[in-house]
Amino acid sequence: MNPDQIPQLIAQIALADPRIRRDDPTEQRAQILMWAGILADVPYEYAVTAVHQHYAKSTWPILPADVATRWAATVRDRMNRDVDPAPPVDPDNETAYRAALAAHRRAVATGQQPPVDHKALTSGPAAEEVERRMAALGTYMPPSVRDVLAAYRPAAAARAIAIRAGRPDALAVPCPVETCRAPAKETCTRPGKGGRRHRLANPHPSRTDAAGGTA
Repeated sequence: MNPDQIPQLIAQIALADPRIRRDDPTEQRAQILMWAGILADVPYEYAVTAVHQHYAKSTWPILPADVATRWAATVRDRMNRDVDPAPPVDPDNETAYRAALAAHRRAVATGQQPPVDHKALTSGPAAEEVERRMAALGTYMPPSVRDVLAAYRPAAAARAIAIRAGRPDALAVPCPVETCRAPAKETCTRPGKGGRRHRLANPHPSRTDAAGGTA
């Protein structure tokens, strides 16, 4: 906000709160200088909205710090939601790259452009291209890596084997065996000594039947 807009803002506030207006010319100039310095980074339209929100909930006179604090919180929220995407310029052109990046951040901070959040990156032509390539690959994990990890992920390995073989995914349902009762997605267990439970390499047959709808 430039200093020329401050008298107009104070006049707007005075319509709801006459206590803000200064009658002495010297005090008026001092007030304008103070408000202009505090609200230098705040857009005029935002300041007017902040005034409306203040007097909608409070009868206390508004201070320039009240508007500046609201603005800082708004900017912080916008920047926290922005993923700061790479500018569409040649990254080897450092000057242009930095200028484009600064322009994007400034536009987001001032509300001229909405934040680019994570959801926005999962839609559009780029996301569709990624999905197409992933579908062509079939899986993101090479078979050799999957086989090595199978020993450390027995539940996932058992489910994958069952699905590839066309058998019901037993781990998709809770185990009905009274001594097991393993919840969905967890491997079956059996009682052991000392209250311990031992994980089974394969699910209970009745759990497989339940997953296939034959129990």
